Amino acid sequence: MGQIDLKDVFLSLQDELETRLQVGRAAIRHPGTKGEASELNWRDLLSAYLPQRYCVSKAFVVDSEGQCSDQIDIVIHDRQYSPLLFNHAGAVYVPAESVYCVLEVKQEITKQNLDYACDKAASVRKLKRTSVPIQHAGGEYAARQPFEILAGMLALEGGANLEELLKRELAGKDALHRLEIGCAVRAGGFDIVYAGNGDISRLQVNTGNSALVFFLMRLIHRLRSLATAPAIDFAQYEKFL
Repeated sequence: MGQIDLKDVFLSLQDELETRLQVGRAAIRHPGTKGEASELNWRDLLSAYLPQRYCVSKAFVVDSEGQCSDQIDIVIHDRQYSPLLFNHAGAVYVPAESVYCVLEVKQEITKQNLDYACDKAASVRKLKRTSVPIQHAGGEYAARQPFEILAGMLALEGGANLEELLKRELAGKDALHRLEIGCAVRAGGFDIVYAGNGDISRLQVNTGNSALVFFLMRLIHRLRSLATAPAIDFAQYEKFL
Protein backbone atom coordinates (compact mmCIF):
# COMPACT_ATOMS: atom_id res chain seq x y z
CA MET A 1 0.00 0.00 0.00
CA GLY A 2 1.37 3.40 -0.98
CA GLN A 3 1.66 6.38 1.31
CA ILE A 4 1.31 10.10 0.82
CA ASP A 5 2.86 12.86 2.88
CA LEU A 6 -0.17 15.00 3.68
CA LYS A 7 2.03 17.71 5.17
CA ASP A 8 3.79 18.16 1.82
CA VAL A 9 0.44 18.24 0.03
CA PHE A 10 -0.90 20.91 2.39
CA LEU A 11 2.26 23.02 2.14
CA SER A 12 2.13 22.82 -1.64
CA LEU A 13 -1.45 24.05 -1.59
CA GLN A 14 -0.50 27.01 0.57
CA ASP A 15 2.54 27.82 -1.60
CA GLU A 16 0.40 27.70 -4.74
CA LEU A 17 -2.22 30.11 -3.41
CA GLU A 18 0.38 32.46 -1.93
CA THR A 19 2.17 32.59 -5.28
CA ARG A 20 -1.04 33.33 -7.17
CA LEU A 21 -2.02 36.08 -4.74
CA GLN A 22 1.46 37.61 -4.79
CA VAL A 23 1.73 37.56 -8.58
CA GLY A 24 -1.63 39.31 -8.87
CA ARG A 25 -0.61 41.88 -6.29
CA ALA A 26 2.70 42.63 -8.03
CA ALA A 27 1.57 42.49 -11.66
CA ILE A 28 -1.80 44.24 -11.51
CA ARG A 29 -1.64 47.96 -10.84
CA HIS A 30 -5.32 48.93 -10.82
CA PRO A 31 -6.72 48.39 -7.26
CA GLY A 32 -10.13 47.23 -8.46
CA THR A 33 -8.70 44.71 -10.90
CA LYS A 34 -6.21 43.51 -8.30
CA GLY A 35 -9.06 42.95 -5.84
CA GLU A 36 -11.12 41.04 -8.40
CA ALA A 37 -8.16 38.76 -9.15
CA SER A 38 -7.71 37.99 -5.45
CA GLU A 39 -11.41 37.25 -5.04
CA LEU A 40 -11.32 34.89 -8.02
CA ASN A 41 -8.32 33.00 -6.63
CA TRP A 42 -10.06 32.52 -3.28
CA ARG A 43 -13.36 31.49 -4.91
CA ASP A 44 -11.54 28.96 -7.11
CA LEU A 45 -9.82 27.50 -4.05
CA LEU A 46 -13.03 27.15 -2.04
CA SER A 47 -14.94 25.73 -5.01
CA ALA A 48 -12.24 23.08 -5.42
CA TYR A 49 -11.93 22.02 -1.78
CA LEU A 50 -15.37 22.44 -0.21
CA PRO A 51 -17.89 19.57 -0.50
CA GLN A 52 -20.08 19.86 -3.59
CA ARG A 53 -23.22 20.52 -1.55
CA TYR A 54 -21.94 24.11 -1.26
CA CYS A 55 -21.90 26.78 -3.95
CA VAL A 56 -19.35 29.61 -3.91
CA SER A 57 -20.35 32.90 -5.53
CA LYS A 58 -19.79 36.64 -5.53
CA ALA A 59 -23.30 37.84 -4.87
CA PHE A 60 -25.92 40.05 -3.34
CA VAL A 61 -28.14 38.37 -0.75
CA VAL A 62 -31.88 39.08 -0.88
CA ASP A 63 -34.86 38.21 1.29
CA SER A 64 -38.59 37.62 0.85
CA GLU A 65 -39.36 41.25 1.80
CA GLY A 66 -37.30 42.61 -1.07
CA GLN A 67 -34.35 43.72 1.09
CA CYS A 68 -30.84 43.35 -0.36
CA SER A 69 -27.41 43.13 1.23
CA ASP A 70 -24.23 44.82 0.09
CA GLN A 71 -22.38 42.91 -2.61
CA ILE A 72 -20.38 40.16 -0.90
CA ASP A 73 -17.02 38.95 -2.26
CA ILE A 74 -17.65 35.31 -1.35
CA VAL A 75 -21.01 33.77 -0.43
CA ILE A 76 -21.03 30.08 0.49
CA HIS A 77 -24.59 28.90 -0.06
CA ASP A 78 -26.70 25.76 -0.31
CA ARG A 79 -28.00 24.13 -3.46
CA GLN A 80 -30.17 21.32 -2.03
CA TYR A 81 -33.16 22.88 -0.28
CA SER A 82 -32.63 26.49 -1.39
CA PRO A 83 -31.85 26.29 -5.11
CA LEU A 84 -33.25 29.70 -6.03
CA LEU A 85 -30.57 31.83 -7.70
CA PHE A 86 -31.07 35.00 -9.71
CA ASN A 87 -28.50 36.13 -12.26
CA HIS A 88 -29.47 39.46 -13.74
CA ALA A 89 -27.25 41.70 -15.89
CA GLY A 90 -24.14 39.98 -14.57
CA ALA A 91 -25.12 40.35 -10.90
CA VAL A 92 -25.88 37.23 -8.86
CA TYR A 93 -28.63 37.30 -6.21
CA VAL A 94 -28.79 34.56 -3.59
CA PRO A 95 -31.75 34.05 -1.21
CA ALA A 96 -30.90 34.66 2.44
CA GLU A 97 -32.18 31.21 3.44
CA SER A 98 -29.43 29.48 1.46
CA VAL A 99 -26.45 31.34 2.96
CA TYR A 100 -24.02 29.52 5.25
CA CYS A 101 -21.07 31.91 5.28
CA VAL A 102 -19.96 35.28 3.89
CA LEU A 103 -16.32 36.25 3.42
CA GLU A 104 -14.70 39.54 2.49
CA VAL A 105 -11.44 39.53 0.49
CA LYS A 106 -8.74 42.18 0.94
CA GLN A 107 -5.01 42.44 0.30
CA GLU A 108 -4.33 42.79 4.04
CA ILE A 109 -6.20 42.33 7.32
CA THR A 110 -6.22 45.74 9.02
CA LYS A 111 -8.50 47.54 11.47
CA GLN A 112 -10.22 49.39 8.64
CA ASN A 113 -10.72 46.23 6.60
CA LEU A 114 -12.03 44.29 9.61
CA ASP A 115 -14.61 47.03 10.25
CA TYR A 116 -15.59 46.91 6.57
CA ALA A 117 -16.02 43.12 6.67
CA CYS A 118 -18.11 43.37 9.86
CA ASP A 119 -20.46 45.85 8.18
CA LYS A 120 -20.76 43.60 5.11
CA ALA A 121 -21.64 40.65 7.35
CA ALA A 122 -24.29 42.71 9.15
CA SER A 123 -25.92 43.63 5.84
CA VAL A 124 -26.56 39.90 5.29
CA ARG A 125 -27.43 38.82 8.81
CA LYS A 126 -30.17 41.44 9.22
CA LEU A 127 -32.17 39.97 6.34
CA LYS A 128 -35.30 37.89 6.96
CA ARG A 129 -35.07 34.12 6.42
CA THR A 130 -38.12 31.93 5.94
CA SER A 131 -38.35 28.23 6.78
CA VAL A 132 -40.92 25.56 5.90
CA PRO A 133 -41.28 21.83 6.67
CA ILE A 134 -39.34 19.42 4.43
CA GLN A 135 -41.26 16.58 2.80
CA HIS A 136 -39.66 13.13 2.62
CA ALA A 137 -40.73 9.59 1.76
CA GLY A 138 -41.74 8.79 5.32
CA GLY A 139 -43.53 12.02 6.10
CA GLU A 140 -42.32 15.46 7.02
CA TYR A 141 -39.43 17.09 8.86
CA ALA A 142 -40.38 20.11 10.90
CA ALA A 143 -39.22 23.52 9.69
CA ARG A 144 -35.82 24.25 11.20
CA GLN A 145 -34.80 27.43 12.94
CA PRO A 146 -32.32 29.40 10.79
CA PHE A 147 -28.77 29.16 12.13
CA GLU A 148 -26.34 32.03 12.68
CA ILE A 149 -24.60 32.84 9.39
CA LEU A 150 -20.80 32.62 9.59
CA ALA A 151 -18.65 35.56 8.50
CA GLY A 152 -14.95 36.16 7.99
CA MET A 153 -12.10 37.74 6.08
CA LEU A 154 -9.44 36.48 3.66
CA ALA A 155 -6.18 38.17 2.69
CA LEU A 156 -2.54 37.66 1.78
CA GLU A 157 -1.06 39.78 4.58
CA GLY A 158 -2.08 40.12 8.22
CA GLY A 159 0.33 42.49 9.92
CA ALA A 160 2.95 41.87 12.59
CA ASN A 161 0.60 40.50 15.26
CA LEU A 162 -2.62 39.16 13.83
CA GLU A 163 -3.82 37.67 17.11
CA GLU A 164 -3.60 40.97 18.99
CA LEU A 165 -5.30 42.81 16.14
CA LEU A 166 -8.22 40.38 16.16
CA LYS A 167 -8.58 40.54 19.95
CA ARG A 168 -8.53 44.33 19.96
CA GLU A 169 -10.88 44.95 17.05
CA LEU A 170 -13.41 42.10 17.27
CA ALA A 171 -14.07 41.79 21.00
CA GLY A 172 -17.43 43.22 22.03
CA LYS A 173 -19.01 43.09 18.58
CA ASP A 174 -22.76 42.52 18.49
CA ALA A 175 -24.11 39.37 16.87
CA LEU A 176 -24.65 41.06 13.50
CA HIS A 177 -21.08 42.34 13.18
CA ARG A 178 -18.98 39.40 14.39
CA LEU A 179 -16.32 37.65 12.32
CA GLU A 180 -15.73 34.01 13.27
CA ILE A 181 -13.21 32.73 10.76
CA GLY A 182 -10.58 33.80 8.27
CA CYS A 183 -7.06 33.63 6.92
CA ALA A 184 -4.14 35.88 6.11
CA VAL A 185 -1.94 33.47 4.17
CA ARG A 186 1.32 35.00 5.39
CA ALA A 187 0.18 35.73 8.95
CA GLY A 188 -2.19 32.98 10.07
CA GLY A 189 -5.59 31.35 9.90
CA PHE A 190 -8.02 32.16 12.68
CA ASP A 191 -11.13 30.73 14.31
CA ILE A 192 -13.12 32.66 16.93
CA VAL A 193 -15.87 31.70 19.39
CA TYR A 194 -17.81 34.45 21.17
CA ALA A 195 -19.51 34.53 24.56
CA GLY A 196 -23.08 35.79 24.82
CA ASN A 197 -21.97 39.32 25.69
CA GLY A 198 -19.75 39.56 22.62
CA ASP A 199 -16.47 38.89 24.43
CA ILE A 200 -14.12 36.44 22.72
CA SER A 201 -14.21 33.17 24.67
CA ARG A 202 -11.82 31.30 22.37
CA LEU A 203 -9.42 32.52 19.68
CA GLN A 204 -7.24 30.11 17.72
CA VAL A 205 -4.62 31.53 15.37
CA ASN A 206 -2.35 29.24 13.36
CA THR A 207 0.70 31.35 12.54
CA GLY A 208 2.78 28.63 10.93
CA ASN A 209 3.16 27.79 7.28
CA SER A 210 -0.10 25.82 7.35
CA ALA A 211 -2.39 28.82 7.90
CA LEU A 212 -4.40 28.10 4.76
CA VAL A 213 -5.00 24.44 5.60
CA PHE A 214 -5.96 25.38 9.17
CA PHE A 215 -8.53 27.81 7.75
CA LEU A 216 -9.96 25.26 5.31
CA MET A 217 -10.27 22.59 8.01
CA ARG A 218 -11.92 24.96 10.47
CA LEU A 219 -14.27 26.28 7.77
CA ILE A 220 -15.39 22.79 6.78
CA HIS A 221 -15.91 21.90 10.44
CA ARG A 222 -17.97 25.05 11.00
CA LEU A 223 -20.07 24.48 7.89
CA ARG A 224 -20.73 20.86 8.84
CA SER A 225 -21.89 21.94 12.30
CA LEU A 226 -24.58 24.12 10.68
CA ALA A 227 -26.09 21.03 9.03
CA THR A 228 -28.58 21.89 6.25
CA ALA A 229 -29.92 25.31 5.35
CA PRO A 230 -33.63 25.89 6.02
CA ALA A 231 -36.03 25.19 3.15
CA ILE A 232 -37.33 28.35 1.48
CA ASP A 233 -40.98 29.32 1.77
CA PHE A 234 -41.37 30.01 -1.96
CA ALA A 235 -44.82 31.50 -1.41
CA GLN A 236 -43.19 34.46 0.30
CA TYR A 237 -41.09 35.12 -2.81
CA GLU A 238 -43.95 34.49 -5.24
CA LYS A 239 -45.79 37.56 -3.98
CA PHE A 240 -43.41 39.65 -6.10
CA LEU A 241 -44.50 37.91 -9.32
